Amino acid sequence: MARCSPPLLRRLFCCAAKSASATAAAGTKKKNIVFLGSPQVAASVLDTLLAASSSADSAFQVAAVVTQPPAAKNRGRKLLPSAVAQLALDRGFPSDLIFTPERAGEETFLSDLKEVRPELCITAAYGNILPQRFLDIPPCGTVNIHPSLLPLYRGAAPVQRALQDGVEETGVSLAYTVRALDAGPVIACERFSVDDCIKAPELLAILFNIGSKLLLDELPSILDGSAKQKAKPQDDSKVTLAPKMNSDESWLAFNEEARLLHNKVSSVILKMYSWKLLPTNSGRCEHFQDGQEPAQSCNS
Repeated sequence: MARCSPPLLRRLFCCAAKSASATAAAGTKKKNIVFLGSPQVAASVLDTLLAASSSADSAFQVAAVVTQPPAAKNRGRKLLPSAVAQLALDRGFPSDLIFTPERAGEETFLSDLKEVRPELCITAAYGNILPQRFLDIPPCGTVNIHPSLLPLYRGAAPVQRALQDGVEETGVSLAYTVRALDAGPVIACERFSVDDCIKAPELLAILFNIGSKLLLDELPSILDGSAKQKAKPQDDSKVTLAPKMNSDESWLAFNEEARLLHNKVSSVILKMYSWKLLPTNSGRCEHFQDGQEPAQSCNS
């Protein structure tokens, strides 16, 4: 995976661009799309795009993938690629075209992106702020798959906050990215009914799956520019925010209503190790990882 491009890779980009121009003369040019995402739900979106782009009559190709840098994971704290990077590698995507900048505003990264010549950038749970210099590069803009019915639940945790609020309906929106957080015009959206049994990880996967199909449906109009004409500005008077959840919000208090406790449990994405719920002298039932219980706890 590439953090920056060596001179050889730059030459390869130039050769690829010339080849694309020659192909265009024959009337078969596919438009370059760059995908940005990081977790598993984003990997499913990339998989859908790669499958669709492999079709002979596809109007686009995935020219590059941008994702978070490798991170230390599991007990061995070994550096591992993001789920998106791993999916790309598993599908045989060139490792030199998988970019992992620390920040999307890095000069080297922006230079690399320009050489790819993307017509469109697509984001899905990328997890990095995109500066205006980035947004100015693709002529068709940058489009984001956001798992809420914008302008509701703008922010990093829309699914978790929606479940925490006990909503009966949510959905997924396809919107242009602007500098303000999740505030761009909405191209399309699709609603989804929420039942009492669904949990955040399952709902996230469902909404990004719906979003992938919505994206494929709308890509022709996005690439020909007509989507910008039909996209609807968001009503700022109806905005609600969905900030990232913190560990304190996973506490369960015995004196809270059952519905509130249910919504909390539904909204929390638990880590892959077991937890115990222990009563504490604060009157709350707190999460403790196995082997890390407090020395003393109150008797119930």
